[in-house]
Amino acid sequence: MTPRTISYDDVASRFSWCDAVAALRDGHTRPQAQIGDIFLGPADGTLLSRGAYVPGLGYGLKSVTVFDKNAKAGLPTVQGAMLVFEPEHGQLVAIIDSKLVTEIKTAADSVLGATLLARPDSQTLLIVGAGTVARSLIKAYSAVMPSLRQIGIWSRRSAQSEALAQEFASEDLDVFAAPDLATAVAKADIVSTATMARDPILKADWVKEGTHVDLIGAFKADMREADDRLIATGSLFVDSRATTIDHIGELKIPIANGVITADAVKGDLYDLVKAPNSGRQNEQEITLFKNGGGAHLDMMIATFIVDQI
Repeated sequence: MTPRTISYDDVASRFSWCDAVAALRDGHTRPQAQIGDIFLGPADGTLLSRGAYVPGLGYGLKSVTVFDKNAKAGLPTVQGAMLVFEPEHGQLVAIIDSKLVTEIKTAADSVLGATLLARPDSQTLLIVGAGTVARSLIKAYSAVMPSLRQIGIWSRRSAQSEALAQEFASEDLDVFAAPDLATAVAKADIVSTATMARDPILKADWVKEGTHVDLIGAFKADMREADDRLIATGSLFVDSRATTIDHIGELKIPIANGVITADAVKGDLYDLVKAPNSGRQNEQEITLFKNGGGAHLDMMIATFIVDQI
């Protein structure tokens, strides 16, 4: 078998966000995945390899280098590829640009969480951050959640949020740059944070009853986006217990400080997909979803990508 090589441009404009979210949902109806991570090299030049076995789907390994200073050389900070092996004989079936897998996985992960936890009548989404992830979130949320009527974008650099909003000016959906974060949060039914914040940027005092909070940005042990009170008072869910509780500052720091315990996490995507009634319990509840990623999610999306070619 000759493995297929799949580039970013092969698929980036040819897939359905609804189908991508459905692939993640289907993946979580399968038995629990086996996952493992390896980190090699110094902090500013790391090789990260994430492996997974998903019963019925196969085996996957995503390896990327993360070089913090690459931007100064005009190069991407993260570069790599994902290997996909079929389950019956372990044959290599595809080599996929890691950027493609990560981009689809990250947004689909959050939107699946929102379909399971947000109020079905949610009309206003606020995205905090205006980078690549924010662009994918606009596309994914608007495709999968037809109740949305407005999408606000806030970033520290207002010009960046205004430029991203302008990209969607010709769409039917109202996408706008939000000038004030606290005011925009107070009006939103869903708040999705995709920043590089190391200290909380989202305060509980701003969040109204019934809001769904989608926390994406923090991916290291010293990073977080929500303040202690929001973490302590909201109904807390994660995409994967194995990749969040002991690894990401969003949960690890409040647990270490005694703000919450690990038992505060009410469920992950395996729980929510298999028992949807275990999620939101009423219209007033504030739900929090920590998007931490994981090799099993990469594998679910990688097999979806292979099926698109």
